[in-house]
Amino acid sequence: MSAFADTFFNPEILRTAWPLVLSGLWVTLKLTALILPSGIVFGLALAVLRSRGIRLVNFLIVGLVDALRAIPPLVILILIFFALPYIEISMSGFAASWLGLSLVLAAFSEEIFWAALLSVPTGQWEAARATGLGTAQTLSFVIFPQAIRLAIPPLTNRAIAIGKATALASVIAVPEILNQASNVQA
Repeated sequence: MSAFADTFFNPEILRTAWPLVLSGLWVTLKLTALILPSGIVFGLALAVLRSRGIRLVNFLIVGLVDALRAIPPLVILILIFFALPYIEISMSGFAASWLGLSLVLAAFSEEIFWAALLSVPTGQWEAARATGLGTAQTLSFVIFPQAIRLAIPPLTNRAIAIGKATALASVIAVPEILNQASNVQA
């Protein structure tokens, strides 16, 4: 028991480790706070674009979304961070993590928003159009309020998953909380 207490509750180790872990927590929270709005907004934009019904655009969106959902997020981060410099696009580990995880969240968000938009009965679309509302007004005032309500639970689930996925950023040298805790432990 003494060895356990000395290992995990040693005041000297805690004093030196605490600032490092807090700085890692700050990086994790900042990364998550940037990923969530960008991924959700991009996913919503893709879903709205897909709702326009343009075949080629829909084909491209479905292909992109399926690819981003099928490829593990770690592979996406590694490709962005290590492969893009070969075509003269280099970025920091933080920026690569933000971009990669935002794209992953956007792919899942697009599917969530697309399903929510499809779940609104077509009679709602027709009724709004019959009252003289344009497409943008129909989406803004009639369809989105109903669809967003249905999209909140799965979006919350994805937000939690993306928050946990920020630990993958440690692979490309982002000093987030897992990376800092591992360094302290070592």
